[in-house]
Order: sequence, then C-alpha cells, then structure tokens
Amino acid sequence: MMKKFSDFAKEQTPLEGSKAKMEDLLNTEIQILTFRLADSKYSKNKSGKYATVQFKKSDKSPFQVFFTGSDILIEQLEKYKDELPFKAIVKKINRYYTLS
Repeated sequence: MMKKFSDFAKEQTPLEGSKAKMEDLLNTEIQILTFRLADSKYSKNKSGKYATVQFKKSDKSPFQVFFTGSDILIEQLEKYKDELPFKAIVKKINRYYTLS
C-alpha cells in the first residue's frame, strides 16, 4: 500500500485566524490556545525570537492571532505551555507586556 504524504509530512502550517494588534487586546481576558516560536529577522529582543499566538476572545468568537517579540511573554508562554489552553489578560507595564 502506498503511503499518503499527509501520513509522514510534518509541515508547519500557519496558525488559523485573523491578525490582531496586541494593543487592542490590552486588559482584556482572552483564551490563549497555542503558540509557535520562530527566529526573528529583527531580533530587538534578547532571545532573537518572536511568537505567533493563537487566541479567541470567547468560546463563540473566531480564531485570531497576534505576533510578539516580548521576551517576557515568550518566557511565560514557554514556561506554561503544558497548561494550554488557558485564559489570561495581556497587560502592559511601563514598556513591557506580561500575562496575568
């Protein structure tokens, strides 16, 4: 029996959802569903990475994604990835973004 490409290919497809600006999400509870890390072309942060975060505003809302190079958000996402999905509020404290 011949194999199907989809049985062995592990291509990463983009996360589903329309793009959102993180500034529009501040101080609002969202459901963080999953995320992906990639090397940043700009590397303004210590890690040299950026995160694509898939979320929903509520159970009935559509998938959305935001992008961030925030070292603090990336550290929090990696540290708590085994807890996904979870609800969180994105906050801006001075010049830094954090989850609470």
